[in-house]
Order: sequence, then structure tokens, then C-alpha cells
Amino acid sequence: MAPTLYDEKPEPGDLIEIFRCNFQHWTLYVGDGFVVHLAPPSEVPGASSNSLMSVLSDKAKVKKEKIWDVVGHDQWCINNQLDQDYQVRPICEILKDAQAYVDQELPFCVFKGNCEHFVTELRYGKAESRQVQQAVETVGMAAMVGFGVLAVAGIAAAIFGGGSKKKDKGGEYK
Repeated sequence: MAPTLYDEKPEPGDLIEIFRCNFQHWTLYVGDGFVVHLAPPSEVPGASSNSLMSVLSDKAKVKKEKIWDVVGHDQWCINNQLDQDYQVRPICEILKDAQAYVDQELPFCVFKGNCEHFVTELRYGKAESRQVQQAVETVGMAAMVGFGVLAVAGIAAAIFGGGSKKKDKGGEYK
């Protein structure tokens, strides 16, 4: 069951991480029970939360909505984890900038301009997505392991005669 208003009390300017099926959606709490967020097609009412529409879309709309309408039945938490790495911009500036984006359509890219990039830009003045960084690291590690396996297989084939030899007409191997 998702946390209730009494479990966690976000403050204006807090980043809210919402755990969807295959990814996290990020919003910025602006007070009075509302959040501002970059809403790709998968974040519109009735869309599946694991929709591929977000990956294929190159535009998203900035929305101001009630936190519970965005969270739905999903788990969520206040996640200002980048506070240890970056200075938080003044709250009044964060809220003013967030409000200025509402109802605008912005470019959207899962890898360099997603909802997490949007809210971290508002809070810290720096667009960053740890979700994307972790995905890239995971893919990179898998690729390194894959290349390592191929390299070992190639070396083993060379050492243990994996190459093909053919006999010539005289019965000699060449």
C-alpha cells in the first residue's frame, strides 16, 4: 500500500520519487498537496505505467497536479539524495521556476531529458538522472562481461586447435 499523507510530509521543493513497474517517475512538491512534473505520454490518465510511449515520445508536458493523482497506488518517497552533492537553490526560486514551466511542452528524452532531469534542474540547477546513470552502468558492465567471454572463447579456440585445418591432396595438414 502506498504511503499516506501522514506517513511522509514533503516540504515545498522536495523531490518525490514514485516507483512504477519498470522505472521511477519524479516530481517536485510545490506545496498544498501539489506536485509539478514532466509528464510523458505514459504519465497521462489511463496510460499503462510501463508504457513504451515514453521511450518513443520526444515531447512531454509539464503538469501541476495533486500528489495523490500522480502517485496513485504506487510506492513513493521523498528523495533529495543529491543534496549531499549539490547546493539546493533557494526554495522561492525553485517554486517560481516550476510554476513558470506549468502547461509548457518540452523536449523529452529518456536518456538526457526525462522527468528526473527536469526536477533536479529545478532543485539544484543541474539536470541529472541517477536512474539513467545506473542503467548505463548496468549495460556497460554486461557488455564488458560479454566481450570478456568472447575473448576467452577466442583464446581457448586458438590454444586448443579450434581453428580448422584441411588436408591437402597429399594428406598433409595445412
